[in-house]
Amino acid sequence: MSWFRTPTQTVSEAVRPPAVAGAFYPASPDHLRAQVEAYLAAAKLPPLSGEVRAVIAPHAGYIYSGPIAGYSFAALPSLQNRTIYLMGPAHYTPVYGVATCTHRAFETPLGQVPVAVETAEWLVERDSIFLFDDQAHAPEHSLEVELPFLQVREPTGWRIAPLLFGNVNPEKVAAALIDALGNDPDALIVVSSDLSHYHSYGQARRLDETFLQALVEGDAATVARGEACGRLPILTLMALAQQFGWRAHLLDYRNSGDTAGDRQRVVGYAAVAFTAT
Repeated sequence: MSWFRTPTQTVSEAVRPPAVAGAFYPASPDHLRAQVEAYLAAAKLPPLSGEVRAVIAPHAGYIYSGPIAGYSFAALPSLQNRTIYLMGPAHYTPVYGVATCTHRAFETPLGQVPVAVETAEWLVERDSIFLFDDQAHAPEHSLEVELPFLQVREPTGWRIAPLLFGNVNPEKVAAALIDALGNDPDALIVVSSDLSHYHSYGQARRLDETFLQALVEGDAATVARGEACGRLPILTLMALAQQFGWRAHLLDYRNSGDTAGDRQRVVGYAAVAFTAT
């Protein structure tokens, strides 16, 4: 990429090992592949006009959110020769900005996913909002659980720019990403987020329907007041969508009361696609 500048810190040869294999998703490659294939095959997508440029997918254990995530990843176009900006919240380690990492790859039971090294380095050099923080990535599930879906879709030929959001202004993140995306028109975005947490089934549906309606309508103020753990990367995506003229489409919504577990304390999940108009 012609816009790459050499930063003061470089990506290492280290590979990030899986942190939640055997917990959030199967550790067996055969079992994992079969489960993801079933989720993708079961996704019945509505007609979408324009190429899908971004999706929002949930990140809970697969028995809870896998059926909904299948819609998100089934909607993506071919991944070949693309950089996928994989954006989610940091659940375990405080991050003051957006953390990428110095790893050259992420590993799952299905193999290694290469990191877009020059993109990570360029972002850190480009804006102080971005930083290298391997400690934040080490235990984090929000990005990892999305990788097997991408690997089953297309095992090779693409790479990720892993971005964990902490305390940060999403408008500033979007402004910093506009140049990167403008110089890489084939890039895709995957935002990882669950919705409301631990309400009754009926209350969760009311909260999530309000949130999702605001998301589809571009109402950032209402989205910012929502309970989605990934609302900051969602708001970043909404700002980018406004800049590039992308339109949001709700593909599927369910909560854990629909997929697994009781209906007394549920977590909400949605699949959303953004298409170029």
